Amino acid sequence: MERATVVTVPADASGRFGPAARRTVALTFRRTTGVPMAEPTTAGVEQQWLTARDRSVITLLLVSAFVVILNETALNVALTTIMTDLQVDERTVQWLTTAFMLTMAVVIPITGWLLERIPTRTAFMLAMSLFTAGTLVCAVAPAFGLVLLGRIIQACGTAIMLPLLMTTVMQLVPPAHRGAIMGNISLVISVAPAVGPTMAGIVLQFTSWRGVFALMVPIGLAMLIVGSLRVVNVNELIRVPLDVWSIPLTVLGFGGLVYGLSLIGDDTVPAIELVVSFVVGAFAFAAFVWRQLRLARHDRALLDLRAFRHRAFTISIVVMALAMMALFGTVIMLPLILQRSLHLPPLTVGLMLLPGGLLMGVLGPVSGRLYDRFGPRPLMLPASVVVAVAFWLLSTISLSTPVWFVVACHVLMSASFAFMFTPLFTIALGSLPRPLYSHGSAIVGTVQQVAGAFGTAVFVTVFASQSATAVEAGASVEAAMLQGSHVAFLCAGAVWTLAIVATAFISAPEPADDALPMHH
Repeated sequence: MERATVVTVPADASGRFGPAARRTVALTFRRTTGVPMAEPTTAGVEQQWLTARDRSVITLLLVSAFVVILNETALNVALTTIMTDLQVDERTVQWLTTAFMLTMAVVIPITGWLLERIPTRTAFMLAMSLFTAGTLVCAVAPAFGLVLLGRIIQACGTAIMLPLLMTTVMQLVPPAHRGAIMGNISLVISVAPAVGPTMAGIVLQFTSWRGVFALMVPIGLAMLIVGSLRVVNVNELIRVPLDVWSIPLTVLGFGGLVYGLSLIGDDTVPAIELVVSFVVGAFAFAAFVWRQLRLARHDRALLDLRAFRHRAFTISIVVMALAMMALFGTVIMLPLILQRSLHLPPLTVGLMLLPGGLLMGVLGPVSGRLYDRFGPRPLMLPASVVVAVAFWLLSTISLSTPVWFVVACHVLMSASFAFMFTPLFTIALGSLPRPLYSHGSAIVGTVQQVAGAFGTAVFVTVFASQSATAVEAGASVEAAMLQGSHVAFLCAGAVWTLAIVATAFISAPEPADDALPMHH
């Protein structure tokens, strides 16, 4: 006699049956009948691939991420006027940038746990509220200390927004279409930093540095209001207890290392401060890793490092770290030699670097669609070789080099990075099981911050030491700086060969929704 089985299947927030629901059907059927059942096909979902609601959520997150990243770089061109207005020196005013970077490095690792505990809409509201409140504090602050506080509050919001965007995309978009959406994320991450300084420069033509912040306040409020009405909850909440010991280890580990890296090349800093920062950071980071591995056995990690058990994720993270080092190092080196060796005004330098940043953003979605069609290797391997060529070309800049040559080199490198970052984001997160999406996004964000700081430190150190040697040998200051930059770019190219080799081993991941049990 046949036995009828009634199975109640939980649909997701959009009313569709996601991977968890499909597994529930198969598992319940097997337990009640003893007969294995193939999981229902996802063809219908793949063809639909995004509902109107999902598109609305992703679009709002993309626009909000653009706004918060735009603000991150907009302040750079206003530092000089802040120094004059608030009567602080150069080392003090740099804390507006250093504190932002340190806060990002500390908060991003915590977002892996946070995004499991709070709904999508709550996370969005928290991120935009912090960003807008911090921006308002900066706009009206009468003293430097309050401006610094505002920047720290801003950074907390930015640190939540980026992992939230990536995690939500992974939860909503089917694997076959993730490249296209990750391309849009690459557009945001690339264009916003490039447009920020230009936008701020225009604002400074008509008002003070406070105008850079004041312009962002109504935009932040508008996104906050629209998001409160349109963003819906798409994540599955998991009650993971907070490990109180992991928080100070995060602050001391990531904060100590990034702070130490930011001090490299600063002759005004006592050597003991640099040594203490690295020693404390290294010990705290090692303790953080050890504790997370132990907590992961019970699904209680603040940052679940089991993501590194997935080969595609690990290789992608290694290449991404090298790419971020190269990108951030180049971004700091080019303006330095263009202004101090070729004596070009800041506005000209900003306009020279703008086409590369814009092109990287425009090519992001194109790269994503090509990735969905052809996979990663046909895009990434040629692009990685072109980056090495660009490093060699940049190492040939001289006092007589025309402006168009520098622009062409930067555009060439930017275009190549566009065909690398989108596949890297897609492969790294796409290779993880669903329970690790938020942790994978947090790891990606943390690697970007730490690798960027490390790349900047290495470039500046090599540049400064070689420039000093050239001056001692009798070269002019301008020629010595160019010689220092030549060695820095050649060293970067040599290290980049590791990225070329690693790229050859990258392949598109298979979805792994059921590779890790859900937390309980």
